[in-house]
Amino acid sequence: MSTDLHVTRESLDARLPELRALGTDEGTLELIVVRPSEGERETPETAELTIEDGLVGDRWKPYVDAGGTAHRGNQLTIASTRLLGVIAEEERWPLAGDNLLVDMGLDKAGLPAGARLSIGDSVVVQISEEPHTGCAKFSARFGSDALKFINSPAGRELRLRGLNAHVIVPGTITTGDAVRRVST
Repeated sequence: MSTDLHVTRESLDARLPELRALGTDEGTLELIVVRPSEGERETPETAELTIEDGLVGDRWKPYVDAGGTAHRGNQLTIASTRLLGVIAEEERWPLAGDNLLVDMGLDKAGLPAGARLSIGDSVVVQISEEPHTGCAKFSARFGSDALKFINSPAGRELRLRGLNAHVIVPGTITTGDAVRRVST
């Protein structure tokens, strides 16, 4: 991939104060990304979230342990469009591989594991303990400096790579829906 698509660590570090200032109480669902198969992305305006499947049509499947218990902690991935806007042009945001792209902060202090977010009128998702970290695919798509930035101590504290969540209350979501932190 061409390196002129990738931002430098210096330019990312300069943007850290604005990313640190993002609020975690409310935001907007900017984009829904369904991954039907490896490397494929669809961006519907409206989608269904279910307790069993997460984002309907997405390729996510629960991890089932030896005892037969399904683990849904990484059922959904949520990322901030503010971070994505710093590392890539908007048309490249779906490449991050996250399901729900929101305009808000996702830091651990404001949204600890167990916190819940309402999306639209009825859907509720719960933030999982399991961290969401960058990988070789993220580095190839957005650059090694972006990967180092999101995995830095500040990047992990702010969850710049995003977070994992699972559905608590199913329903329909639509781009433009309000996203709000709700009490548990």
